[in-house]
Amino acid sequence: MAALGFMLGADLSARAQQVVVFVNGEPITTLDIEQRSKLTEISTHKAPPRQEVLDELIDEKLKLQVAKKYGLEITDKDIDNAFGGMARRAGLPAAQFAQALGQSGVNVPALKRRIKADLAWSQIVRGKFPSITAVGEKDIVTALAARKPDEKDTGSFQYSLRPILFIVPRGSAPAVFENRRREADGLRARFQACEQGVQFARALTDVAVRESITRLSTDIPVKQREILDSTQIGHLTAPEITQQGVEMFAVCARDATRGDSAGKAQIREEMIGERYNAQAKRYLQELRCGAMIDPSTERRGCPWR
Repeated sequence: MAALGFMLGADLSARAQQVVVFVNGEPITTLDIEQRSKLTEISTHKAPPRQEVLDELIDEKLKLQVAKKYGLEITDKDIDNAFGGMARRAGLPAAQFAQALGQSGVNVPALKRRIKADLAWSQIVRGKFPSITAVGEKDIVTALAARKPDEKDTGSFQYSLRPILFIVPRGSAPAVFENRRREADGLRARFQACEQGVQFARALTDVAVRESITRLSTDIPVKQREILDSTQIGHLTAPEITQQGVEMFAVCARDATRGDSAGKAQIREEMIGERYNAQAKRYLQELRCGAMIDPSTERRGCPWR
């Protein structure tokens, strides 16, 4: 029985490590495909086609290889910061997020390799093709004029914000973050005006109320701007977990401004995004066609000579 168990275990391990394709000599295994499929399924709630997953892994290898070629170094801190951002969007501390992924069958080191590839790829594409960000005022005005009336620019704003942080010592257990989040929710329910609410916050233990800051809507990403716009004046945004603890922002004022509008800024972001995606796709296809991919049937879309 022991020998049989060993043989079965060895067979499963061998099948898991079976090489499906080589990309410039680097292997992609069945285990790689299974882990990436699980990650995609968790994030999209839909099982991806196997070929789609394999294509993604091939592209990932090429991105990391070209980063190495250009000597681009993505640090562990860069990767951890990006991973921490994913955890915050999921409403969890990084350690608890990693634990949840592991319990769902997602290999965290494999996920961080994908993060590294994406960070490197973004820098390479933007550095190699600087014209991506060269969006002229004329192009923006033309695109704005072509929009439907209900899509026209509604103006830009200046926000007056008061950051409030519920401090959590570094390395604390996930339960500590959760307790502090509940305290933050309690303050949020009582916070009805900035002046009075700040006094409530300062009376709490281990809570830092920072100086007021101002931000223009044109300098804030669309998703964060939507959060600020949906928060009533004098109230707090929903608590978010950060490396320092649990943070919220009191929206103390939102005033209309003149000059470059939020609509123009949004169009500029969209145009840069479209240019980036198109150029990145062309460059990746170029790398694919020039790579040694075995079996060669994975080089679809390349002109055969």
